[in-house]
Amino acid sequence: MKLLLLGGTADGRKLATQLHASHIPLIYSVAGLVRVPNVGCEIVSGGFSQFGGLAHYINAQNITAILDVTHPYAQQMSSTAAQVAKDCGLPYWRFHRLQWQQGRDDNWQTFTSWPQLLTLLQAQASVESEQASQLCPFFTVGQLEPQLLRLIADSSLLSLPQLVRTAVKPKTALLPAMQWLKAIGPFAVDDEMSLFKHYGINALITKNSGGDSTIAKLTAARILGIPVFMQTRPSLPPADVEFTSRDECHAFVCQRFLTF
Repeated sequence: MKLLLLGGTADGRKLATQLHASHIPLIYSVAGLVRVPNVGCEIVSGGFSQFGGLAHYINAQNITAILDVTHPYAQQMSSTAAQVAKDCGLPYWRFHRLQWQQGRDDNWQTFTSWPQLLTLLQAQASVESEQASQLCPFFTVGQLEPQLLRLIADSSLLSLPQLVRTAVKPKTALLPAMQWLKAIGPFAVDDEMSLFKHYGINALITKNSGGDSTIAKLTAARILGIPVFMQTRPSLPPADVEFTSRDECHAFVCQRFLTF
């Protein structure tokens, strides 16, 4: 038996390390965009197109189960993995950390699409204008998609100062008023507050990634009274078993593999 662990997250790296230490035969898959982790087990980087697709790779490597620990917003990868697992007759398991929950003092507005976000930001820009201020949004949603950039370019937000933070260089050219900041979590609350104040941030755009690594920006926004525009998680196909606890996931996989 051999496990294919689809990773690219801190949880994926930690689970790969745990499972390898428990003598579970596995291959750890990462996109390789940020860095290749040191997990001890075999690693495949750069996707499966180089092998003729995921199904071909699974057959060639004699994979017997898939554990999906990709980012909660990696909708395409998760959907592909679920379908390929079904086609190949393999169990498909998924681990996703719990979502962040809005607190009493948080000012969150949720959105599901980029056009919806643009409408919300334009409304917030009007609020700031009425207070003799200027909207300065802070984007922490990973790579900015071309659709979002086009929407902003064709809107009244084009000339407004905007900060974009990603772990790697943007794939698509940013707009002239956008400033790029390269950084990788975990982040501290005091540092996030200093950053907000330094750039004059008064709107935070983020995904509901969950976890502790980047939650400091939400705490900083709460303390400073800054509105948060939260992208809801995408719908994913069901997994055979789903986990929100790394320890429970580790124990389950070990039980399944070590009893055969």
